[in-house]
Amino acid sequence: MTKKKFQGTGTALVTPFLRDGSIDEPALRRLVNHQISGGIDMIVPCGTTGEGATLKPAEADRVLSIVVEETSGRALVIFGAGSNSTETAVEGARRALRLGADGVLSVGPYYNKPPQRGYVEHFRKVAEVGCPVIVYNIPGRTGSNIEAGTMLQLAEVPNIAGVKESSGSLVQMMEIIRNRPREFRVLAGDDYIALALIAVGGDGLVSVISNEAPAMTSDFVNAALEGNITRARELQYRLLPLMNANFVESNPIPVKAVLAMMGLIEENLRLPMVPLLPAHRAPLQKLAEELGLLQSVAAPR
Repeated sequence: MTKKKFQGTGTALVTPFLRDGSIDEPALRRLVNHQISGGIDMIVPCGTTGEGATLKPAEADRVLSIVVEETSGRALVIFGAGSNSTETAVEGARRALRLGADGVLSVGPYYNKPPQRGYVEHFRKVAEVGCPVIVYNIPGRTGSNIEAGTMLQLAEVPNIAGVKESSGSLVQMMEIIRNRPREFRVLAGDDYIALALIAVGGDGLVSVISNEAPAMTSDFVNAALEGNITRARELQYRLLPLMNANFVESNPIPVKAVLAMMGLIEENLRLPMVPLLPAHRAPLQKLAEELGLLQSVAAPR
């Protein structure tokens, strides 16, 4: 397998729901085109931001099919299909391959807290499916960190193409970048750290804020990758208040509220996620207005 060039800006796409809890397919199509028109390189459905943990396999497959169809080769599609069960994660990678995804985002097994050698064996099995794998390291949600040494072992495994790093440790990320194989991609998993990661040799960002501001986020990441640090810094600080506000409550509660303000989706979530608190709504709206996001024109519902 030739490892694909997973780099640039990826969007951890929200999943729009109707009031009855079903997937809002027209809104999903609008969101995909909103991303592509903004210059996004990779679309990542059914991950954390997409409430993937609450999607049944048939629903996740439908979301992926729509994203693949609507993207039509204009951006890479990376399917969020990890699990704390290796067998389930393997099946998710098989479905991704069958439905036309360019890769799979596979989270470190959560709750189980395996030893480091368990991570190696887990991801080896996922990679054997033949679909390019982006390992997702997010210890704040999984309860355990995939250490740099372990990631470097995984970087040598055929079909493991990179890592989405949300450990919060720039030191760990630099150790991976310093010692990785040439084609192994290191992507920031948090908006706020993208500039720092790219400056030390990282390859891009899988973003939450790009749901709301794809063009500005894409410009920000491209500037950083091109070495235009002055421009990248300017955009980072312009986006920073909304980056922070997107986590005033658990992701994706705030970002869905802003997308609803923009007219792109209805503000519906699946339990245990609940609607944004009223106290947080006005500050979010003000930030969205300051960035010019509420001037966006959505297609008629």
